[in-house]
Amino acid sequence: MKLSEVLKNYRIEHNLSMREFAKRCSVSNAYISLIENGDTKSPTFETLNKLAKGMNIDINDLIKVMDDETVVAVKARRSHGVRIPVLGRVIAGIPIEAIEEVIDYEEITEQMARTGEFFALQIKGNSMEPQMSEGDVVIVRKQDTIESGQIGIILVNGDEATVKKVLIKENGIMLIPFNTDDYEPWFYDQYDIETKPVKIIGRVVELRKKY
Repeated sequence: MKLSEVLKNYRIEHNLSMREFAKRCSVSNAYISLIENGDTKSPTFETLNKLAKGMNIDINDLIKVMDDETVVAVKARRSHGVRIPVLGRVIAGIPIEAIEEVIDYEEITEQMARTGEFFALQIKGNSMEPQMSEGDVVIVRKQDTIESGQIGIILVNGDEATVKKVLIKENGIMLIPFNTDDYEPWFYDQYDIETKPVKIIGRVVELRKKY
């Protein structure tokens, strides 16, 4: 049985909403939705343990009922690593609301962690291909300024986030997709920046490809 089916059947049998079940498992409602829709990557043992506890069963019993196609991700733990949250997906194309819910975790070195505050975001869409594909994760340093030519996470209209290459112009900023065959650059003048508003919230410092 697929993990998505196990969770969905359990919720139906116990008359639980996704939100109620997510609270039991100490994970986000968004993550439960991703699992049930088959949109998430391979779960870690840590995540499976949370799901098992939410269903009041042992993790070994959960693994036994899952089919062989469900791959469990084993993350190599580096010494002195620091875990950072993977927040709601970022559309690499048309922006969507930035959902600030933790859907997974990534690990960065202690040395990197000392250089600032970090979080991770998951890519969706194809406007940043071929360098960044849907499902990839970017490691982001929180900062409100960026140098021209760097890759940034930008909030548009106050609550919408996108990942783009940023070019600083005298009269504004231009957000450049890598996939220029299918997407046009976006330009925002100073008036747009102040009124929409358009705000830089971080710089992409690392890309982690997911296969």
